[in-house]
Amino acid sequence: MTVISEETSSRFVDINENGLALKIHYNDFGQGDETVIMLHGSGPGATSWANFSQNVEPLVKAGYRVILLDSPGWGKSDPIVVTESRSHVNAAAVKGLVDALGIQKAHLIGNSMGGHSATAFTLDNPDRVGKLILMGGGTGGLSTFTPMPTEGIKRLQGLYRHPTLENLRAMMDIFVYDASSLTDELLQQRLTNILDRQDHLDNFVKSLELNPRQFPDFGARLGTITAPTLIMWGRDDRFVPMDAALRLVTHIPQAELHLFNRCGHWVQWEHKDRFNALVLDFLAAE
Repeated sequence: MTVISEETSSRFVDINENGLALKIHYNDFGQGDETVIMLHGSGPGATSWANFSQNVEPLVKAGYRVILLDSPGWGKSDPIVVTESRSHVNAAAVKGLVDALGIQKAHLIGNSMGGHSATAFTLDNPDRVGKLILMGGGTGGLSTFTPMPTEGIKRLQGLYRHPTLENLRAMMDIFVYDASSLTDELLQQRLTNILDRQDHLDNFVKSLELNPRQFPDFGARLGTITAPTLIMWGRDDRFVPMDAALRLVTHIPQAELHLFNRCGHWVQWEHKDRFNALVLDFLAAE
């Protein structure tokens, strides 16, 4: 029986991909023939374990190998200053990981920044992707209806610059639809995790100063994605507006969209049971 634990699943790999030489941290669960790789968002202190800890067990029980990757500049992965496209830097980390582990093809699940990372990897390595699942991210560009940067992104960047409990609470209050479950103890622990890697915070701010547009707009290339794609979004997302989901489902040929009401930016956490069921059904479909 596989034990779902952050500590026992912790692994490191040295990659050297497209000039990117880094030590990357990941968590590895299960031993299935098919691999699912989960990619986290860009919030301060984020890791793929923090993003997806409630979604691993159903996949492992269904027979999948599940890998949670910490992107460069987050978690226990090496620090980095990004002056170009962070989407492609993260995609290079995925490529380095799958090559090092001998994984020829994987399903990708990306939340927010992780959606950009998964899309970039899919565009550049179409033969290495089975199915693609995107939530709250996947392509950049301006919203038709919401002023940019959004309220959520402004608060996220403010937290990077001034990591205080007050600013963390201000961000999390609009991160999810219902913030009543976010206790002071939970928020204090998250702040502690954030402050443990001041280098990651400083590098993110420096990266924004050098290149304010870290995530390029893939709109013109989305039509070339051949992987079956499931898009899940919160109707009340105040970080990445809902019309981004409409652009994705409009342009990706084999895409379908599931929209959650009373849901913010974290579908896999706010509606975990329904999310897990949709993912399993999608991956199992012929």
